[in-house]
Amino acid sequence: SFGFKKSLPLNIDLLWDLRCLPNPHWVAGLRNLSGADAAVVEYLEQHAVVQEMFADICSYLDRWLPRYELNNRPYTTIGIGCTGGQHRSVYMAERLGRHFASRGQYVQIRHRELESAPR
Repeated sequence: SFGFKKSLPLNIDLLWDLRCLPNPHWVAGLRNLSGADAAVVEYLEQHAVVQEMFADICSYLDRWLPRYELNNRPYTTIGIGCTGGQHRSVYMAERLGRHFASRGQYVQIRHRELESAPR
């Protein structure tokens, strides 16, 4: 996951822009949380458009990832971006990771903006 306001990540194969989804940044009490926190997950999952985006991304990847594998691609790097890289992209990357891991696929998840945030 990443934030568009800090530039596109290098070396991604596929990219999804989630800036069209509801933004928890503007909800009192959610701004300082991340997309991995239960309150943000609950907020995002109440919106049908978030469910639709997840279903569309899964559908695309379910169909096309096997084609990448058939063409000797040992891995595919997927970029999931939102404005700041804290809420929507983190949520979706985690959810997609669980989806594909549950199917026996090896998944690595990296949250660029969360990893670089001061602790």
